Amino acid sequence: MTPEKIIYETRVTASGGREGTAKSEDGKLDVRLTVPEAMGGSGGEGTNPEQLFAAGYAACFLGACKLVARQRKTSLPDETAISAKVGIGPVEVGYALTVELVATMPGVAAEEAKAILEGAHERCPYSNATRGNVEVTLSVG
Repeated sequence: MTPEKIIYETRVTASGGREGTAKSEDGKLDVRLTVPEAMGGSGGEGTNPEQLFAAGYAACFLGACKLVARQRKTSLPDETAISAKVGIGPVEVGYALTVELVATMPGVAAEEAKAILEGAHERCPYSNATRGNVEVTLSVG
């Protein structure tokens, strides 16, 4: 399924694989990539695809949480945050990801926070992209 109307599009080009670079066409993203030591790499100063995915998912999911909270007429404190823990490991053929999203919502009742997370998981584009493909767990920290 694709969106009926694309409202934003970007292009990032990676070169050199996991020991290379990734640059956006507008120049706002320009990062060096290195393989983490746990994966047999140098663990150098660059980032890696899993960190970039975690950053994107956490930011997007927080946006979805804010949307759901507004719809539920719940006020989220400025300190609200989403932590995305992304894991990678081998499967029968290739590798697969896991994702754990942990919400920090100070002062929001546990049941309300859970409802917001569930609603965000239905709406977030990253959740929609991973659904059925990546194990994603949600919790309130």
